[in-house]
Amino acid sequence: MATEKAFKALADPTRREILRLLRKKGEMTAGELAECFDMTKPSMSHHFAVLKEADLLFSRREGQTIWYSLNTTILQDFLSWTMDMLKPTPRNGGRRQ
Repeated sequence: MATEKAFKALADPTRREILRLLRKKGEMTAGELAECFDMTKPSMSHHFAVLKEADLLFSRREGQTIWYSLNTTILQDFLSWTMDMLKPTPRNGGRRQ
C-alpha cells in the first residue's frame, strides 16, 4: 500500500466525508455523492481520483453512471499500519516519546 497516497487522500475533510458516506450508505453513484457537497463536478472528480489513486475506492461504470464503493481491505491495512506505529517500542521501556 502506498501510505503517502493514503495520507494525502485522508488529509482532506471532503474526502474523509466521501468515505464516511460510503461506509454509512454503501455503494453510491458519483451524482449521489456530489449532491452531498456544494462544489463543482470537476472538483468532485478530483476528490474521487485522489481516493482511487490511494486505492481507497472501487469504481465501476454502468452506462454513463459511475458507482463508487469503499475498498475496505486497503482501509483495514492502513488502520493496522497506523495502529502499529502507535505501539510502544521496547527501546524506550514501553513509553512513547
